Amino acid sequence: MDDYPAILGVYSLQLEADVGTGGTSVRHDNVTYWYARQLSPEQFEIQPLNAHHVPSGVRSVLGELDFLRQYTPEPTYYRLHTVPALETLRRKIEMGQEAFVKGDLDEAERQFLKALMIDDKNIEANYGLGEVYSEKKEFDKLKKVLDTLLGLDEAFTYEFRQKFNTFGISLRKNGHYDESIRYYEKSLEIVDTDENVYFNLARVYFEKGHNDHCVTNLERALKINPAFVEAQKFLKYCRKHA
Repeated sequence: MDDYPAILGVYSLQLEADVGTGGTSVRHDNVTYWYARQLSPEQFEIQPLNAHHVPSGVRSVLGELDFLRQYTPEPTYYRLHTVPALETLRRKIEMGQEAFVKGDLDEAERQFLKALMIDDKNIEANYGLGEVYSEKKEFDKLKKVLDTLLGLDEAFTYEFRQKFNTFGISLRKNGHYDESIRYYEKSLEIVDTDENVYFNLARVYFEKGHNDHCVTNLERALKINPAFVEAQKFLKYCRKHA
């Protein structure tokens, strides 16, 4: 069985454009470069490369015929530019994560910022930096990172679920309740069938002292998963102490 998604590398898209007007009009080729992945036998995903040769920005999905007709493989470009840039990006994120685990928040911040200089929309680096600012209780900086994440729908998808959960817990534990609520509600706009998000949102409301909102979200979690034992116990406690 084929494993998807599969990284295909860098592809170019060539479009003809007219520059100038009338008799001075000149036609030239406009070439852009894209990172391509195959999602299934019939679906291909493309994402533009930024100035540092790494994929960044909105992803689009094309059918097989459209992709093969319009895009040309660029293996040399991929090998010389994108692969080294991605390796540098990955290394800085890993160094930031290692420093965070060791409790060296300043070094973690430096490495995540270096990663974001390569790709300012990188989800892992933004999550890492957000955790740093949450731990350091640097509210203004945390708010900027959170605003960036809230603008990246992909940050709330299954692919980043572990990072999503860790960051949400960090927001709550460090008392950033309003930011945590914004964060979980954004997630529910994208996927509203995850009982764990409702449960985590209930915990935030509980710590804010909003028992009614806490109960409502626990009920929603249990509607999705009636066998959710932790939610059952939490709901029973909330109703008993209402």
